Amino acid sequence: MSHRELDAAGITDPALRAAYERCRRLNARHGRTYFLATRLLPVARRPAVHALYGFARWADDIVDDLDEPATPAQRAAALDRLEVRLRRALDGSPPAGEPVVLAVADTAARYAIDPAHFTDFMASMRSDLTVGAYATYDDLCQYMHGSAAVIGLQMLPVLGTVVPRAEAAPHAAALGVAFQLTNFLRDVGEDLDRGRVYLPEDLLAAHGADRDLLRWSRRTGRRDRRITAALRAGEEMTRAVYRQAAPGLAMLDPVARPCIRTAYVLYGSILDAIADDGYAVVHRRAVVPRRRRAAVAADGLTRLAAARLAARRHDRSAPTVTTGSCPILAEEPG
Repeated sequence: MSHRELDAAGITDPALRAAYERCRRLNARHGRTYFLATRLLPVARRPAVHALYGFARWADDIVDDLDEPATPAQRAAALDRLEVRLRRALDGSPPAGEPVVLAVADTAARYAIDPAHFTDFMASMRSDLTVGAYATYDDLCQYMHGSAAVIGLQMLPVLGTVVPRAEAAPHAAALGVAFQLTNFLRDVGEDLDRGRVYLPEDLLAAHGADRDLLRWSRRTGRRDRRITAALRAGEEMTRAVYRQAAPGLAMLDPVARPCIRTAYVLYGSILDAIADDGYAVVHRRAVVPRRRRAAVAADGLTRLAAARLAARRHDRSAPTVTTGSCPILAEEPG
């Protein structure tokens, strides 16, 4: 993380700066799509985003890292330790042990993020250790509230809104869910290797597919039209959630919109890549072409320049934008 970002955010303590840098590295390694979009945020807000996503990735690694030969009981104990440290840090006690906890607790305090979002997130992480399937979409949504929707809600105070935050919240939550559904479709094969199927069982059954058929396809490398039909239905379901999220883009602080719009388009492009690859996600990940990623990023930079120019023109007559617990003007340095 550049000194410029940390300086702009007012992060001066050496240990805290190192903790935020740790989160940035986690975000860069695990979330290439969102990390790219984060570069379009005002510099002062980037460390907070890295802290939120870095913490999420750290907890997810405890649950999912296939390179770590840990038992479910050991993973559960590690999650318990992490949650205890997080709870103490959010309550104001000095965090011990893990830098990501230091950074995320600092971000939560700076932006007055509801601690309940973190509690719900940890509950979903814990369920991944014991739950390997979801009977219905409603069942999956209960899981995704903690694993995805609350990430959107955590982000909202950092991004800022031009409407009351409660008005933007359902759209922010929907966007988090849309991103995760996209990941579920992209990672069907890898999740099978972890013993999980996130596609709802009733959706699979409606097209004549089930877990056993997915495993057979993964094991043999052979395709099946029933799986393709189910995956196509999952894509349509996911695109419907993107449509629910879309009105929220205009509710964000204008200088934050290019970041989130870029993430919105890039994640949507993953769905395009899945379809273009013939829904072969049981066997391999679909990848967005580099040319497409570059074009979306360039469009984001253009939108960002326009938003900053508009903010400067309005100067101090610009409407108040709410971030964290403090009102700020729409214009941001850098």
